[in-house]
Amino acid sequence: WFRTGDVGTWETGADNQQFLKITDRKKELLKTSGGKYVAPAPIESKFKEEFLIEQIMVVGDKRKFVSALILPAEETLRDWCGHHGIKWTTFEEVVRHPQVISRYQHILDKLNPLFSKIEQIKKFTLLPTTWDPIKPDGSEGELTPTLKLKRRVILEKHAEAIEAMYAGDAVSA
Repeated sequence: WFRTGDVGTWETGADNQQFLKITDRKKELLKTSGGKYVAPAPIESKFKEEFLIEQIMVVGDKRKFVSALILPAEETLRDWCGHHGIKWTTFEEVVRHPQVISRYQHILDKLNPLFSKIEQIKKFTLLPTTWDPIKPDGSEGELTPTLKLKRRVILEKHAEAIEAMYAGDAVSA
């Protein structure tokens, strides 16, 4: 056996041969306050299939439940708002609109049952921003050059939003 730092599952192919499917990096696993491990990558991948989600980062390390920071797909959301009679003022205002929040909650309600209870996203925050490999001002971006999440950077930049989701540890979803 090699210690690669990867996490995987054994899968059975069409020819009944077993193969190892790499699902995540061990260092990216979240461990909830209840001691359960959560692999964020499969959850994030599934949610990014939704046309209204540009980026998502699952959080929950040392927390009672899993939450997410969601970056809406701005142009797609603008079109969606137009079709649903929501006046587009600013991106910052639109992500706080009750109908928009409700639409993203609907996405959670649809996809959460695909995951175990501990992996289900209980709360989320919509962030009216973009994540880039490098910022226009030259500061460190939230993505690697290969567009993977820089979790530490995102956790630091959005610590206030994350803390707000866990204030009181009440579950809303």
